[in-house]
Amino acid sequence: MSMNHIRPWRNIERRKSRQIMVGNVPVGGDAPIAVQTMTNTDSGDVKATLGQVMAAAEAGADIVRISAPDVAATKALKEITKESPVPIVADIHFHYKRAIEAAEAGAACLRINPGNIGDEKRVKEVIKAAKDHGCSIRIGVNGGSLEKHLLDKYGEPCPDAMVESGLDHIKILQDNDFHEFKISVKASDVFMSAAAYQILADATDAPIHLGITEAGGFVSGTIKSAIGLGQLLWMGIGDTLRVSLSADPVEEVKVGFEILKSLGLRHRGVNIISCPSCARQGFDVIKTVETLENRLAHIHTPLSLSIIGCVVNGPGEALMTDVGFTGGGAGSGMVYLAGKQSHKMSNEAMVEHIVEEVEKKAAAIQVAEAADAAE
Repeated sequence: MSMNHIRPWRNIERRKSRQIMVGNVPVGGDAPIAVQTMTNTDSGDVKATLGQVMAAAEAGADIVRISAPDVAATKALKEITKESPVPIVADIHFHYKRAIEAAEAGAACLRINPGNIGDEKRVKEVIKAAKDHGCSIRIGVNGGSLEKHLLDKYGEPCPDAMVESGLDHIKILQDNDFHEFKISVKASDVFMSAAAYQILADATDAPIHLGITEAGGFVSGTIKSAIGLGQLLWMGIGDTLRVSLSADPVEEVKVGFEILKSLGLRHRGVNIISCPSCARQGFDVIKTVETLENRLAHIHTPLSLSIIGCVVNGPGEALMTDVGFTGGGAGSGMVYLAGKQSHKMSNEAMVEHIVEEVEKKAAAIQVAEAADAAE
């Protein structure tokens, strides 16, 4: 739950869901909303795939999914899961035996698609493998691959058809005394996804994995995901998410965190508040922000930084940030620390100085948190 007693209009009450474990990551209940991504390398290439897993984990991914389309992939999975710093979800379509092999190879979770995994007998074999090897399961419904009988019933992919597919498979898992599962109902259509997730949220207490599938390239996919996932998260729906972009998996992780940060649901790294710039700017805001994003990428401690080009909004924004810089005149601007004016700094030396101040603030926060934990 995200509660703010001073600004109650910022409160988000999360839907109550039961908690499961994906490896060592809790999903659902009062656990932080987990951020996921998926590799796009040849899954049989251990070095390339593990490289993407490591990069995603460094960017903050809690869980990484890897497609397991063939025996070469599930064989490689055994080595990847041993080296991975985060739990691995094996993505299974069509071939239920790949799910069994993935469980044996150390996958923390098996993603199965009700639309193509096969009949109940095959699902039971997957459930047995999950039980035997301590895996959780994600029921991953996709609007583009629904079961034929549901398409015949509803005439086309729609929210009710997606939810019915998911609930049918929940029943199979529960009838086989398996409860370590989460569920998703993704579509590329934002409206369909949002409607399906809202129906699903009322129909089950299972943890919900959010996503707008096949969202598109970096810009368009980010916008669609922010709209679709943002409104659901604002309503309190969602226990884990993946932003699906035709882009580097690291970018998916970054966008996922930015969506959560914008709603106050999770914080990681430096939240930069910056103006779009205009003729009033006292320095090159766009170039400065781009440089600072790169220079401060190593900071994982949550803190805020305002970079504003002029005094119209600069002082006001700086009041609410840990570190701030507001453009002035004569080639210099004002540095703010903890919301208060501190000292002037030349535009030329500003970037290095801000990096220094942010690193100093991050270190102080870490010391304070360690002291609190010790008490």
